[in-house]
Amino acid sequence: MGTEVSARLFDRARDVIPGGVNSPVRAFDSVGGVPRFIARGEGAELVDVDGNRYLDLVNSWGPLLFGHVPDEVRAAAVEAIGRGSSFGAPTEGEVELAEAIVEAVPSVQKVRLVSSGTEAGMSAIRLARGATGRDKLIKFVGHYHGHSDALLVAAGSGVATLGIPGSPGVTAGAAADTVLVPWNDRAAVAAVVAEHGGDLAAILCEPVAANMNLVAPEEGFLAFLREQADACGAVLVFDEVISGFRVARGGAQQLHGVTPDLTVLGKVVGGGFPLAAFGGRADLMDHLAPAGPVYQAGTLSGNPVAVAAGLAQLRLLDDDVYARLGRTTDRLVAGLRSAFEDSGVVAQVLQHATLAGVLFAGAPPRRYEDVAAADHDRYASFFHGMLERGVYLAPSGYEVLFTSTALGEAEIDRIVTAAAEVAAGLAEAG
Repeated sequence: MGTEVSARLFDRARDVIPGGVNSPVRAFDSVGGVPRFIARGEGAELVDVDGNRYLDLVNSWGPLLFGHVPDEVRAAAVEAIGRGSSFGAPTEGEVELAEAIVEAVPSVQKVRLVSSGTEAGMSAIRLARGATGRDKLIKFVGHYHGHSDALLVAAGSGVATLGIPGSPGVTAGAAADTVLVPWNDRAAVAAVVAEHGGDLAAILCEPVAANMNLVAPEEGFLAFLREQADACGAVLVFDEVISGFRVARGGAQQLHGVTPDLTVLGKVVGGGFPLAAFGGRADLMDHLAPAGPVYQAGTLSGNPVAVAAGLAQLRLLDDDVYARLGRTTDRLVAGLRSAFEDSGVVAQVLQHATLAGVLFAGAPPRRYEDVAAADHDRYASFFHGMLERGVYLAPSGYEVLFTSTALGEAEIDRIVTAAAEVAAGLAEAG
């Protein structure tokens, strides 16, 4: 499997782009080797600039539920761009997409479209603070809500991959009102609410933690967060950038039957284009300008091409799609578990609805520290073994696996066969 063209591009990129990439985890720093530069996507596969083909279990970090270039999404985007790439003015498509989100997501009565998950998370916290007149927020260690200053402290995903405990450039003042607690720890949450409840603007979480590998909420934990927020008057914010429209049409809040006050959406909502959103109770959302005093704006918010692609994808999402994704994920998880068990390699193959993860640890993780303590060197070996066999995984042990409906039984069987071969090699290596 040649990588000469990717290697040359990476050398060129490092001369003009910091680290050679435009998002850090793409650099392969935690797994080593040459990052693959992608030429195109075709259904279930990626094709790199050297002509290598890979079954894709990243799917642009989640939004590609139907794999690459589904006909309906492509047609909608092509038609939209034929009418104009950007107007900086309202369009009918924005209204239709907002109506579709309101119809699907239990917590959302009104929604604001933005361009990225970071922007949506940052704006949701500003709104919570503006509406409550309070400053502090609870954030869970290892949960990632984008790279805005107040939310980068003790984040998962790329920050954890690179071993950065926050970031230079984030002032102590920016992070001072962010109170950190461990995920799934009721006592810690209750203690913070007891001490700071009158100053808490928000309790913020990924309802399914998917930026520190995959750590599901323990039974009743989300309902407990709802109770704690109600008790102190804080705004409960679910960051469903990953889980929204992926684990269920209405997101994790539908799956778990817990309704937050505000929801952050991204990934799937844009159908693979740069688009995100935040929404919630109408009385909260009406604090946003121009209806209220909390300012938020963006020239490209509600971009007509992204809106058209996102709306086309959302219209395809029905019970059958989630049943197919569920069966595919079940088959993948069962196969990977058998591969590790048969080889005697100790690993956790995690699953929550249509999300999955591989963690080289002796027990399922409960919080960020469990994921950090896993054998990430072994994950790097597994990653490269799979890559050599034509399977593209996330280049970090802190990320999850994303399936798509483009992956059929034959493709899953190829992935499982590759995993069995790699696991056998890991067992021999000791």
